[in-house]
Amino acid sequence: MDIEERLNLIKRNTLEIITVEELRNLLEDGKPLSVYIGRAPTGSIHLGHLVALGKLFDFEKAGIRTKILIADLHAALDDLKSKWDELDKRVDYTKKCIELAFDWERTPEFFRGSDFELSQSYVSDLLKLSTLTTVEKAMHAASEVTRMKNPKVSELIYPMMQTLDEEYLDVDMQLGGMDQRHIFAYAREYLEKIGYRKRVEVLTPLIASIRGPGTKMSSSVPESNIKIYDSEESIRKKILNGYCPEGVVEDNFIIQIVNFFILPNDGKFDIKREPKFGGDISIDSQDQLIQLYSQKKIHPLDLKNAVAENIIKRFKNAREYFEKQTDMLKSLGESFMPY
Repeated sequence: MDIEERLNLIKRNTLEIITVEELRNLLEDGKPLSVYIGRAPTGSIHLGHLVALGKLFDFEKAGIRTKILIADLHAALDDLKSKWDELDKRVDYTKKCIELAFDWERTPEFFRGSDFELSQSYVSDLLKLSTLTTVEKAMHAASEVTRMKNPKVSELIYPMMQTLDEEYLDVDMQLGGMDQRHIFAYAREYLEKIGYRKRVEVLTPLIASIRGPGTKMSSSVPESNIKIYDSEESIRKKILNGYCPEGVVEDNFIIQIVNFFILPNDGKFDIKREPKFGGDISIDSQDQLIQLYSQKKIHPLDLKNAVAENIIKRFKNAREYFEKQTDMLKSLGESFMPY
């Protein structure tokens, strides 16, 4: 695979790369490269989280080593519900969900934040950053990720730690959703201030809520998301109730699932239809789906049924595993329970 092919794989389904030119230079250097994505175990794992996580497969295909950080200390700093004495349980839950969410070609390489974020050198660098960072700057960096209604000091520490994670995980790139952009921009500016190199930042889209424009997919609102271990009945119900107006592709939750999750992982997407409605059809590109749907050549119900069956099959292993873990889910809280 040549440099352009690798570059196009990494760029696929991203909203922004800061910067493409720096990424190209890294690829041209020919040195081994690595990327990481972080997940703070603050809530249940749902379909929205998997868009960015699934992007790791493109990096793997492009010959780039991938790492997953389970950011347990970040969770405690950000969320009152993430009690310090529950972090082990939340880490185990999050790791298992990620392992079961995909058919990994190799076992993901996991790191736990507290394993290195409490080291003397890390804390020393964190204090250095704190002397260079104004409260206003820290609040801006954290504004899309932490609660920030009445910010605590812990929430201002959050972006500084995420910045240092790039250095201490020894990666060349960080991957995350578009809500991470302020932190990524802060990292590129402030890592150099304490003598480290800035990294390439890769941003993926955030998929819409099931309920449509103006709403957010949230772990704490069961009807807004699809957990990877929701029941078959619940998945079908949520998909069938999902925002998917005929002929409308903008902010269309169902279209986004196909384009940002199913197609990148499967390579194609099959829709079964009765002969009188045009017969079965196989979609092999985002452009094809958008064109056919916007021309009303695919009916919302046929699309929804196909998506529901795909998701049900994909999450079979996770569903079967967590059916036997009811006590563990209850101990984590009501929002972790299947819907």
